[in-house]
Amino acid sequence: MRSPIQLTLILVSLFIFQRCESPQQGDSEFTTDEINRWEATASRVTIIRDNWGIPHIYGKTDADAIFGMMYAQCEDDFKRIETNYLTSIGRMAEVEGEDALYTDLRQRLFINEEEIKALYDQAPEGMKEQMKGFADGINYYLYKHPEVKPMLLTRFEPWMPLTFSEGSIGGDIESISTENLQAFYGGKPASPVSSVYTYEPEPEPTGSNGFAIAPSNSASGNSLLLINPHTSFFFRSEQHVVSEEGLNAYGAVTWGQYFIYQGFNEHCGWMHTSSAADVIDEFAETIVERDGKYFYKYGEEERALEASEVTLKYKDGEQIASKTFTTYKSHHGPIVREEGGKWIAVGLMQDPLNALSQSYMRTKAATYNEFNNNMRLRTNSSNNTVYADDQGNIGYYHGNFMPIRDPRFDYSGVIDGSNPATDWQGLHKIEELVSLLNPESGWLQNCNSTPFTAAAGFSPKPEHYPVYMAPDSENARGIHAVRVLEGKTNFTLDKLIEAAYDPYLVGFENLVPSLVQAYEKSTDKNAELAAPIKVLKEWDLRFGEESVGTALAIFWAQELMRDLYETKGVRLRQLAMIDYMTTEAEPQMKLNALKKAVDKLTADFGTWETAWGEINRFQRVEGAIREPFNDELTSNPIAYTSSMWGALSAFGSRPYPGTKRWYGTGGNSFVAVVEFGDTVKAKAIVTGGQKSDPASPHFNDQSEMYRKGEFRDVLFYRVDIEAVAEKRYKPGE
Repeated sequence: MRSPIQLTLILVSLFIFQRCESPQQGDSEFTTDEINRWEATASRVTIIRDNWGIPHIYGKTDADAIFGMMYAQCEDDFKRIETNYLTSIGRMAEVEGEDALYTDLRQRLFINEEEIKALYDQAPEGMKEQMKGFADGINYYLYKHPEVKPMLLTRFEPWMPLTFSEGSIGGDIESISTENLQAFYGGKPASPVSSVYTYEPEPEPTGSNGFAIAPSNSASGNSLLLINPHTSFFFRSEQHVVSEEGLNAYGAVTWGQYFIYQGFNEHCGWMHTSSAADVIDEFAETIVERDGKYFYKYGEEERALEASEVTLKYKDGEQIASKTFTTYKSHHGPIVREEGGKWIAVGLMQDPLNALSQSYMRTKAATYNEFNNNMRLRTNSSNNTVYADDQGNIGYYHGNFMPIRDPRFDYSGVIDGSNPATDWQGLHKIEELVSLLNPESGWLQNCNSTPFTAAAGFSPKPEHYPVYMAPDSENARGIHAVRVLEGKTNFTLDKLIEAAYDPYLVGFENLVPSLVQAYEKSTDKNAELAAPIKVLKEWDLRFGEESVGTALAIFWAQELMRDLYETKGVRLRQLAMIDYMTTEAEPQMKLNALKKAVDKLTADFGTWETAWGEINRFQRVEGAIREPFNDELTSNPIAYTSSMWGALSAFGSRPYPGTKRWYGTGGNSFVAVVEFGDTVKAKAIVTGGQKSDPASPHFNDQSEMYRKGEFRDVLFYRVDIEAVAEKRYKPGE
């Protein structure tokens, strides 16, 4: 008979043995049943890495392919996946500290975990299998890679994709000011500018370009598509995912999502551009307080505001603290700020189940009718869509989710929530939206610009639609796009690339001559400016690595914008700002700004006659989400400029602490051109490379091609992929 001490030692030993036998990662233990399931799924998946390191994932079912898709994403950059989900589920403050608290609160006003889990339970079985494949693929990666230490999320759950159903992290929710949210819920005074829709004085325009070419304008008689997102660099991964259930999609995937966001399959392609269609409204609620409870007026009645307790955790030194907020909501939406004694509620699209379904199912569309029927879900709230297919169709949708409003009211600002007539009255049908199908122009485009120039003279007419459907203004890129497409025929993939990289800067077309004129008419000419003026007068308005005119014009325009903002408070969007600078800025102010630009160039680079490529650089050193920049380290010269000036091939750059050179962090990222014929032909390029690991040969192997605007052939068919495959394996091997 064993003593109590012996029995205790045996029990401890058994416990330790079981702990060792039960695989675990961090604080999350994975069960034997889970691991057996994952390994069975992995046996049905094959990942082939081509000669650029791009993963081509093959699975028996869609869920199997998604499992492999997520496993491959984790191999390439797990940190970005985790970061996106920390944002989408509102837990970033647990990693970044109290500064992220109101970003989390903003997310939690719209994303309630219990409600999301209930939606998951309601999902069709096929969709549940997809979401399980998502979670299983990531968790299997964590199990197989114990050296990977998550910041917080040691286990991913199947419901999580419902918090992140569009391709832009945060989506519409990001339009809400965290500063105003903190003023309302945290008691911190707001800035004097109370509107949530404000812009920095010198914003880098974001968005994308999409071109579609009809068979009548292509050399092959097939439709062509340009996919040209302007995003933060390394924001999306390039993947190809195939299943025996009809999935065969290639393109750009936002880290952590299981659908191709901008891309193509063997029959059609889709390109999303950011839209200014009015899909978000602010309702001013008239508040009545009684006995510590809050009500809001609605017609002749008073309705109780829905109050909820939201507890958020945040990192406080080495500890985790928490803070509880009482949040409020009317039937219009959550309360996000106060203005003029009213509480402001925000109404926006919140339909996660249909949104995720629409995002995924569009990738399996085989015809225009299938794609159009998918659009009838009407949950793509922040994007326009450019479309082309192998039947010769090209199309355009300006937005997708569009509330029906009473035209008597102006919804561009805050609307009176106490008037029931201002409520949304359902959604517009697809047929009622601003759209195009096979215009006589033989081409169409959108560059985050007005849809009323999408196909020149064959564009939709504004008088046929409510103002709120398309308040988008024109921009220099839109003007440029029409010029490179109009009247052109015999487009090939290479000619489409040439059009998309045309170096002309429309924004300086009138702006630079206005400066030259200011100098020539000046009665007291500054002799130091004579040579710079001569350079600008002779400049062909085309960007280039060796172009002094490009550098001089951009430095001057930046100084002029800054002066107009600081002295007059002028803060306008893109083309409106360029027009103001051209026609309203005083001649002497233009000349003063040029002097500042000349002095800054000389101080920073030794001479004002510095080529643009010497200043404007691409650098990738660490693969970090926030890449550090250093003038002493290797970088590539880049000819492209900010899209503000009409550059279709955009490169948003600026100096950083400790640098004189300007480094790009956004603009052209994954860019592709596609031809839809009997077979799919495509070419593509990305910033840097596929992998985030500096030790990988695919970390920066595309940077020189990116610099030159050279594209590689996309490998879409398995025989071509196998011919150059670097690695062929099962997840977990």
